[in-house]
Amino acid sequence: MITLGIETSCDDTAVALIENDGKILSNVLTSQDVFHRDFGGIVPEIASRKHAELIGYTIVEALKLAKKELKDIDLVSVTKGPGLVGSLLVGIEAAKSLSFALDKPLIGVNHLEGHIYSLFLEGAPLYQAKSVFPFLILIVSGGHTELVLMEDFLSYRVLGRTRDDAAGEAIDKFARFLGYGYPGGPIIEKLGADGNPDKYPFPGLSFKGSSYEFSFSGLKTAGIYFIQKNPDVVKSDLSSLCASFENALVKILVERTIKAAKDFNVKGIGVVGGVSANKRLRETFLSKSPIEVYFPPKQLSTDNASMIGLTGYFHYTLKNEVSPLTLDAVSRLEL
Repeated sequence: MITLGIETSCDDTAVALIENDGKILSNVLTSQDVFHRDFGGIVPEIASRKHAELIGYTIVEALKLAKKELKDIDLVSVTKGPGLVGSLLVGIEAAKSLSFALDKPLIGVNHLEGHIYSLFLEGAPLYQAKSVFPFLILIVSGGHTELVLMEDFLSYRVLGRTRDDAAGEAIDKFARFLGYGYPGGPIIEKLGADGNPDKYPFPGLSFKGSSYEFSFSGLKTAGIYFIQKNPDVVKSDLSSLCASFENALVKILVERTIKAAKDFNVKGIGVVGGVSANKRLRETFLSKSPIEVYFPPKQLSTDNASMIGLTGYFHYTLKNEVSPLTLDAVSRLEL
């Protein structure tokens, strides 16, 4: 069975073809970073226009690399949300057009759910795994930070989310305040690579309530205030400043996740989403967690269409789900 996956939730135009339960035949991504960099973040209007320009070429390239033709497609899977409405609509309309023209089933899937299944793709640590449940997932990206208890394929319970900023958003804003462009996460990681991560103290979590919720607005604000009050440190010790901020953010993520993993007696922890590619996050999890931790390959950590294809495949084959041709974008969509 060949599934065509389409992902256009933000600023990357991605198309992939997967075979059966996760074998990747092609995985094509066209980045728009160069068009948004000068604005310090994603400009929705530019993103949607670029998707419209690129989607056709990306589909053709994915077919070419997979050595397949349109007639070989059995299922069309597309991100329906969450994300930027204009961007989502470009992918959805392309998917609906293909579904109608080829007379093949269409399935709209949740982008966050897609990140979970990046762990189950070919080349990922849980490829074709069957007995990993219960399993704890940390979804951590520029727009989302949440802990999800995965009890089986397609069966989830959200334990906690961020109350304010997502982890990736906080680090992007910290980078922007230092005068660096978008995306900020990789920039801060590179700048702090040789710094002392314990040199400058930044706050962790102090709020009362759910043990599985996150908050990064306090850390972000503390980082901005530190930059304002200590311009000499920015000039003379930027590496340790970036390492310390990154380390504080990583500690919040790791401590909360390990606590939840112990509380629910899970068999393993999966860390997914764009921020999961961060080296310090990976190393800290692997050194601190008493429970096995799994990460997707770095090229599958960020938004990609293979994860969308696999998610659609599971919904179609395990639950016989299909979406109507009236499928619409949902900008705010929870797991």
